[in-house]
Amino acid sequence: MTLISQRLLERLTGVAVLFVGLTLVGIANADTIAMIGTGRVSGALGPQFAKQGHTIIYGSRDPARAEVQALVAATGGQVSAMGQVSAMGQVEAAAGADIVVIAVPGAVAVDVVRGLGDLSGKIILDPTNITTTADDGFRVHAVDTSNAELIQAAAPGAHVVKAFNTLNYQTMINPADAGGPVTIPIAGDDAESKRMIADLAEGMGFEALDLGPLRYASTLEELLVIWVNARTLGTPFDYHLRRRPAP
Repeated sequence: MTLISQRLLERLTGVAVLFVGLTLVGIANADTIAMIGTGRVSGALGPQFAKQGHTIIYGSRDPARAEVQALVAATGGQVSAMGQVSAMGQVEAAAGADIVVIAVPGAVAVDVVRGLGDLSGKIILDPTNITTTADDGFRVHAVDTSNAELIQAAAPGAHVVKAFNTLNYQTMINPADAGGPVTIPIAGDDAESKRMIADLAEGMGFEALDLGPLRYASTLEELLVIWVNARTLGTPFDYHLRRRPAP
């Protein structure tokens, strides 16, 4: 072997080792995410999380349904070499996941969580809202506390994180269409769980902002009420909470 060939082989070997090392790091940081429900929010977040290398399991009451299989196929086109995508029953999907996303209507979210079995040790991402319409046509918050706190009570061993409830699903699909930065406010009691959800949001191009313990999830849900009412008035907006230097 000539000296030039030997040096070329050494360089190629070094590149290969670097690539393998980076791949292993990505695999180590990848999670299995169960998307409970297959509607608009699930169809928006699932592919976005798949782009980040996570394995996505859609949990459906009828996983063989054509619309569910179409969602699996669409998400499969976004999956990196490290991730996979599939659909199965909701209980099975939750059982095999690290993160469980409750992507169902807010009014049924607590009952759905109760039906998923033991979620102890898992992160529950709650993007739901529960509102009702007042006599004047404006939306109001429909529970005394928050959906997130009710979900935490239904799954006391899990780590509930409130996030992704203050924006439209279309903005989740294509954050760049917002025309500027969008903030994803986050609330939860477990710091590491909040960090992981923040990473998902930032991986989509959003700005994540930790707003404290889960007891402030009611405030986040009220933010959605304001957001919806502004659309009713013909003045839609997206939330961007501009950071300032710490004092």
